[in-house]
Amino acid sequence: MAALALPMRQTTPLRAPRRLWLVAIGIGAIGWIGSAMRHGLLQSNAYDLGLFDQWVWLISQGVEPISSMEQVHVLADHGAWLLYPAGLSYRLLASVQWLLASQSMALSLTAIPLWCLARQADLPERRCWWICMLWWLQPVVFNTTLFDFHPETWVMPAFAIALWAERNDRFRLWIGMVLLMLGSRDGLVLIIGGMALDLAWRRRWRWSAIAAGVAIGWLLMLSRWLYPLLRDGEGPKAAGRMFSHLSANPLTTLQNLDWGGGFTYLLLLLLPCAWLWRRRSLPTLLIGVPLLLVNLLSASPSYRTLIHHYSLPLAVVMVVAVIDGQRQGQRTVRMLPWSLGWAVACWLALAKPWAFTGPYLQRLAQLDELKSAIALVKPDDALLTTSYLVPQFSQRLQIGFPKRGADLELSQSKWTALLLNPMDPGWGSSPKQQGSLLNDAEGSNWACQTWPSGLTLCRKPESA
Repeated sequence: MAALALPMRQTTPLRAPRRLWLVAIGIGAIGWIGSAMRHGLLQSNAYDLGLFDQWVWLISQGVEPISSMEQVHVLADHGAWLLYPAGLSYRLLASVQWLLASQSMALSLTAIPLWCLARQADLPERRCWWICMLWWLQPVVFNTTLFDFHPETWVMPAFAIALWAERNDRFRLWIGMVLLMLGSRDGLVLIIGGMALDLAWRRRWRWSAIAAGVAIGWLLMLSRWLYPLLRDGEGPKAAGRMFSHLSANPLTTLQNLDWGGGFTYLLLLLLPCAWLWRRRSLPTLLIGVPLLLVNLLSASPSYRTLIHHYSLPLAVVMVVAVIDGQRQGQRTVRMLPWSLGWAVACWLALAKPWAFTGPYLQRLAQLDELKSAIALVKPDDALLTTSYLVPQFSQRLQIGFPKRGADLELSQSKWTALLLNPMDPGWGSSPKQQGSLLNDAEGSNWACQTWPSGLTLCRKPESA
């Protein structure tokens, strides 16, 4: 165990060269342009961009932030209190671009504390740049930048700073970053718990106990007090959905696990930089173990992809493990071109830039029609629309999309306007369901207008 312990209490400044800041901001701007283009091409969705956009807009309006799609208070979702200060930006200008830009910048600027961790490990400047490149070339970083919005992206720099602060014995900064991480998503208690494992391995018992106490205390506070308070006595729903397939019978549990998907996920996750780890990397890799196990055990296959955000903290862990593996190593200097070439190859294979050449262009024909429809939709309309149009209209009190299996009887519903397209129903809906809704609206004398692509706007008679 002692052989694997990292050198501690190195006094290094939390400072990076100006050129790195400029490059990171430039990459963040490119990511923002990409995510804004994806949103403008109608590829964003109700889950999760529309959901968070409505919550932040409600906060900015001083209205109780309860989603009209989920009927859930913002703090009852993942305990993400960081969304409250985000409401201040919407007071200046209510725009979903705040979320897209801040997400892209936060992910790109995570390279700054990673540079500082590399300098802390006595890596020369050339290899510090190499570490930053490894981060920017992580496929999950690029894919998360484009994939709607998730508040835990804001705290990836805080996660890296927390690791730097712990290794510099800066307790106040460390605990501040840990608490900031918890303010973005309850699931990050798994990373805090992993930090406790890493600290215990290296016999930093006081720090380990504090990390474990913070993680357990926050989880208990949410599950035993806050969630039941905001959900009429119900506890967290996510855990039930994620592990509903697990059984008390070990054999049944083993049969229900997604062995093939889990193996593929592990292979793709580790592919970019696992070959750069050394024995000194093992304590740092412990940080990711709890989150990795949850992803592997989850009933939802989306937890086992590099498209979604669930593996994003693991990318930080893996890059820091590379830093630890290369401490005082000379062999890496000769490996730099090869390792970056391999990282680029993995990025091209596993990231999704090619989506802009085809999949993201599928709804180009609807853009002009949508502009006409937007001009006809009123700000106070209770709007039922397709999932990919929700983020275009989510800054209102009532917004939703027709989910499969939902009871959407128009005569008894709150909706005053429909904007649907049975020919392209989007995620979670079907042509039959949307066609039935539009037929009901026409039969109830709603005023309807249809465009060539199949996009149809119907308005309730008393609100016409």
